[in-house]
Amino acid sequence: MPNHHHHLHAPLRTTPSSSSSSTSSSSSHSFASKILLLLTLLPVSLAAIAFLLQWRGGISDPATLLSPPGSLQFPGMDHSSLSPLSHSSSSSSDCVHLGRTSSPSFPYYHDWKLDFGASLRPKICVTTSTSGGLEQILPWMFYHKVIGVSNFFLFVEGKAASPEVSKVLESIPGVKVIYRTKELEEQQAKSRIWNETWLASFFYKPCNYELFVKQSLNMEMAIVMARDAGMDWILHLDTDELIHPAGAREYSLRQLLLDVPGNVDMVIFPNYESSIERDDIKEPFSEVSMFKKNYDHLPKDTYFGTYKDSVRGNPNYFLTYGNGKAAARIQDHLRPNGAHRWHNYMKTPTEIKLEEAAVLHYTYAKFSDLTSRRDRCGCKPTKEDVKRCFMLEFDRSAFIIASTATEDEMMKWYHEHVVWGDKDLKIKLLRKGILTRIYSPMVIIQSLRESGVFSSVIASAPTLSKENFLLSIDSSNSSRAVASVSLPSRKIGRTKESKSTTRKVLDFESAVLHEVAVPPLSPPGLHDNGLNSLS
Repeated sequence: MPNHHHHLHAPLRTTPSSSSSSTSSSSSHSFASKILLLLTLLPVSLAAIAFLLQWRGGISDPATLLSPPGSLQFPGMDHSSLSPLSHSSSSSSDCVHLGRTSSPSFPYYHDWKLDFGASLRPKICVTTSTSGGLEQILPWMFYHKVIGVSNFFLFVEGKAASPEVSKVLESIPGVKVIYRTKELEEQQAKSRIWNETWLASFFYKPCNYELFVKQSLNMEMAIVMARDAGMDWILHLDTDELIHPAGAREYSLRQLLLDVPGNVDMVIFPNYESSIERDDIKEPFSEVSMFKKNYDHLPKDTYFGTYKDSVRGNPNYFLTYGNGKAAARIQDHLRPNGAHRWHNYMKTPTEIKLEEAAVLHYTYAKFSDLTSRRDRCGCKPTKEDVKRCFMLEFDRSAFIIASTATEDEMMKWYHEHVVWGDKDLKIKLLRKGILTRIYSPMVIIQSLRESGVFSSVIASAPTLSKENFLLSIDSSNSSRAVASVSLPSRKIGRTKESKSTTRKVLDFESAVLHEVAVPPLSPPGLHDNGLNSLS
């Protein structure tokens, strides 16, 4: 009986001996330790292998695998203090490659030349007349190369025609430099423009009128050169103007014009005007970000409702012109229609005005711009005489101030009429949309500068002796394009007696067939809206 009771209370499972229990526990602990060690060593080993491969160049950064072949870093990235390239002693460090994105539209090409492939369409050229230096021309030119311009026709005189400047310009791919020589001036008088009515009201007047005629005839010649070079579009821009291709799928003038319907002959870019905030600006393209928008890009009520705040006591909404610039499709019978427009001898061009893109005009952005205009014109500083020299009222006022005031008085006038120092007014007009911030040109040009593009193009230019310089001028001016058309001259009409006879034909020309040239025009004023009483 007692034995039976003990059996009932015995455990259902036999208890293992102490020695077998100890062996099982030790085995389990050993297995867990091995797993833990493996999990610890595996990532460390993989990291070490990856480090060795990366150090030896055996593996690529995963981000680069997503880029197209030949892609490089964005300008400035490999100049970081953390980058091994920044410590390289290579002489090519100033010629840093401008990286390409997966899209070809923001075209940083493989070297500082930004040379376009022959397959890129449309092919766009810009023509200008300039006497500026490299500090102005190079940023202007390479900015437009970045957004898609492939060719430049530069009509140079003054500083721009000097050997130290022109040899650099001539070394840049896609650039043709045309000098103002005696032979060129003799050819100028042969242009058909002198026998037509559309530009006649600008003949034989000084300063801005003379420049306007000169620009128009330069444009006529550039059309021939553009056709010879296989261009699709041509623009005339001054070197204080930058195209802002807003509204395109990419920040690209090439893409913008590629999207233009085939039946359109001319594309008008309304202009925005620089609104500077300091009086000590040295490089407007890199220092100015605020612009006043064009009437064409503003609601009518907003424009006229804030008109007096926007004008700030000046003669007009803009300091200078307000009718924009145009790009023309290269085609038969194309001709200029003044510096701001193009026309056609055989038809009225079909044109469109862009809703977002603009030409940014950096006018009077430097204090020295006041005196530079004064020094270029020989008019008397009187209200009557300046009308012979300048088409726009603000230019006339600025010329008189620069010719009659002291340096301190000029600076005071500059602050009152040009510099935007009133913070509350700026905020008000920025909120209204009259003023706007645009940073893209500033970023592009600063990136080009920091990447050493400008210093590289200067360093790469060949040394030119005086003899070779003169030969290069003769060669440039004997091209077929120069022989085809001609340019204006300060001497034209003053020394050529035969011109008075040939120009009698002006009396018989039809103004209908030859639409009058479009001059620089001011934006609409209050009188254009019948709202003179607006406050």
